[in-house]
Amino acid sequence: MSLNTTAVRIRVTLKDVKPEVMRRLVVPVTLRLDRLHLTLQEAFGWTNSHLFEFFAGEVRWGIPDPHNDYGHQPMDARKARLCDIVRETGAKTIHYLYDFGDSWDHVIKLEKWFENTTTEGLPFLLEAAGRCPPEDVGGAPGYAEYLAAISDPGHPEHEHMRLWGPERFDPNVVDRKALEAAVNALSDTWIPRRRATRTK
Repeated sequence: MSLNTTAVRIRVTLKDVKPEVMRRLVVPVTLRLDRLHLTLQEAFGWTNSHLFEFFAGEVRWGIPDPHNDYGHQPMDARKARLCDIVRETGAKTIHYLYDFGDSWDHVIKLEKWFENTTTEGLPFLLEAAGRCPPEDVGGAPGYAEYLAAISDPGHPEHEHMRLWGPERFDPNVVDRKALEAAVNALSDTWIPRRRATRTK
């Protein structure tokens, strides 16, 4: 990453989940980590109802909480940017942990750097594969059990799980247009587009 680097393409995969749940995005390298969190929430289809952390090596970023019971205080994600992680750790892979109970581990690979490009319109969703698991399903093991139950009418938990989760849940079907719109809305909020000026 050079001083002229303005954006990066990232590939984000939900660890230990089958079928694969993956998103590919382009984001500004100066994106604050709390905003990267919101970007990933929208890109995956999560509901932003749990705590989160980013980590690379031994360093963690999140929202400090003096009352936390997890034995550590992360660095403040509102005061750090994606480029800070790269400069401070040299990482090419970063982890994003969402929901400390279910422990959804998103593996973020930094795929390609862009120099001297505009950041208007970023973040931008390039690719989406696999539907996001339902919230509070029990992490990767619980999700595997959920999929087994809803796909087998003879499973003892079939009816309960079918009614508990989203209607007609298909792990292979993703509403890419809805995810794109949600990510684009963030771009409009954070980087207002220039208004056209009237000419006399």
